[in-house]
Amino acid sequence: MEAAKLLLAPSEDLSEHGRGSTLNTDKDSTSAAGGPGSGLTDVSVKSVEFSYEELVTATDNFSLANKIGQGGFGVVYYAELRGEKAAIKMMGMQASREFLAELNVLTRVHHLNLVRLIGYCVEESLFLVYEYIENGNLGQHLRGSSGRDPLSWAARVQIALDSARGLEYIHEHTVPVYIHRDIKSANILIDKNLHGKVADFGLTKLTEGNTSLSSRGVKGTFGYMPPEYVQYGDVSSKVDVFAFGVVLFELISAKEAVMRPNSSTVESKGLIALFEDVLNQPNCMEDLRKLVDPRLGDDYPLYSVQKMAMLAKACTQTNPQLRPSMRAIVVALMTLSSTTEKWDFRAFCENKSLVNLMSGR
Repeated sequence: MEAAKLLLAPSEDLSEHGRGSTLNTDKDSTSAAGGPGSGLTDVSVKSVEFSYEELVTATDNFSLANKIGQGGFGVVYYAELRGEKAAIKMMGMQASREFLAELNVLTRVHHLNLVRLIGYCVEESLFLVYEYIENGNLGQHLRGSSGRDPLSWAARVQIALDSARGLEYIHEHTVPVYIHRDIKSANILIDKNLHGKVADFGLTKLTEGNTSLSSRGVKGTFGYMPPEYVQYGDVSSKVDVFAFGVVLFELISAKEAVMRPNSSTVESKGLIALFEDVLNQPNCMEDLRKLVDPRLGDDYPLYSVQKMAMLAKACTQTNPQLRPSMRAIVVALMTLSSTTEKWDFRAFCENKSLVNLMSGR
């Protein structure tokens, strides 16, 4: 992919610390947000522009000591810029589409449960500067790599609700609406109060409605992508719903979306199939207990785990039209976060999930 030509023009001041700028792309440049045929031509986005020298100084010349993460599109460094803690993602010029997609979304969309973009830099390479989120990502917490105590069940429900609210916002309350396309535990960040924020919008697509779009290239993470996306490249908000269901299964079990076998003679198994084998049984409670993250011990209500598992099952149905909307998921998780509410599990399992979700039963 040819790198996008980035033209910067001065604009009004955006903060007391930095100067604003307007970022334009040429007519040949498109982003993942716009998709094929809807390039970000002459799109103006405003954010704080940082100089390359500032980033070099703040990261001690991008030292390994300041490296805090690495993804498919760049390396992330910790820094303190103009009095604020920040995370700087350094991306190569070949990732110009992903860079422009994130810049396009995060300069227009602001929500408590979406990571906040501080600014950018286009000198030497491509850089995005975000707010620093203290507690790493959800995957690190679930797999024990963060070195912190395991998340309590109440914290897991709260993080699920936070993430769902962020997704509901971009699906239903922005114009145009956005589809993330890469929801996974590694892209849900945890702040100091153990609340969740959705991050990494490099694959985001935008659409004027909630209808399917044709995608020239399937991009995402195996184990989180629904069949209609993998097979046909169809993109709708239900792609995010499917991936979110996998995250719910992760919150319960702390297992990875795709579990690699220890023996080469045993096939890999997806987390969805593992849970479906249990949830399809008439009396699944004891087998479901065996799937719960052992680090929780017995400190969780099994009925609450069952509710989340059934919600995840609804999200990961093969037919995208049968999956609930993020709005319905938010309502369900709000109900789940209250220990005083009771749900009708039998009706839920009989595919009356949406009625129950919206009524809060």
